[in-house]
Amino acid sequence: MGSEIGYRRGMALVVGAAVLWSLMGLAIRLMGDAGTWQILFYRSLGLVPVLFLVILHRSGGRPLPRIRAAGWPALIGGTGLVFAFAGAIFAIRTTTVANAVFLFAATPLMTAVMAWLLLKEPVRPATWVTIVVAGVGIFVMVREGLAIGAGLGNLAALLSASGFAAFTITLRWGRLGDMLPAVLIGGVLSAVVAAAVISARGESFALSLGAVAIALFMGAGLLGLGMAIYTAGSRAVPAVEIGILSMAEVMLAPVWVWLFLNEGASAGTFLGGAVLLGAIALNALTGMRHKTVVPPG
Repeated sequence: MGSEIGYRRGMALVVGAAVLWSLMGLAIRLMGDAGTWQILFYRSLGLVPVLFLVILHRSGGRPLPRIRAAGWPALIGGTGLVFAFAGAIFAIRTTTVANAVFLFAATPLMTAVMAWLLLKEPVRPATWVTIVVAGVGIFVMVREGLAIGAGLGNLAALLSASGFAAFTITLRWGRLGDMLPAVLIGGVLSAVVAAAVISARGESFALSLGAVAIALFMGAGLLGLGMAIYTAGSRAVPAVEIGILSMAEVMLAPVWVWLFLNEGASAGTFLGGAVLLGAIALNALTGMRHKTVVPPG
């Protein structure tokens, strides 16, 4: 397929983004007892300047018209990202990284259901089967989480997945071809909401210098740079293949915390995660097989 960057380079960029995002759980673990809203605040401060500079570059030095053109869909989608970002951080802090990221993987299925309900987009029969099978995997993981006292973490992970799904649906509804303005708005809103919550609770913004550095790196390096190269690569790779390549994030995230922090996960978590990921991969593969008769998007 024709592309300004080429198919193979596009694949490498998408996988590279997934690898960067997979380090998020390890980074949050390394921040010790930093709170969810503190992490979200400083991570957002790292994210926003990077995305603004990327938009500045891609817009030929005119970022504000590009951001304003995104309009209400970007604002609504950015609000969804606040729930997605905060839920993800809370989930990783209160349950195992493996459990959290496996539940995050349900995002494409939630997106399909939301698109069917809100946008009247058709859902392939194979996707409905995937949703049912994936539901079994989610049930196994949530039940396991309740058993080990991580029920709130599991619910937060599902809330995060719902937030990302809502973000995706909003982009489709607004027919936005570039997600970066919406993510930028989401980063600004996240910083504002986090600051408001910290202030309302009478908590401190103070963290150790090391924790602040990690949070800023998460925003600028892992999330911001990851978003930039993902959006560049996704222009050259079919959507169904992006879904499969992005699974590298889910597979690698538990590996990093196991290698560096010796954090494992229960058999139930891996069993449920295997069922969920298997269902999603099978759905993506059937989508690739039928992509000549089923129009994308």
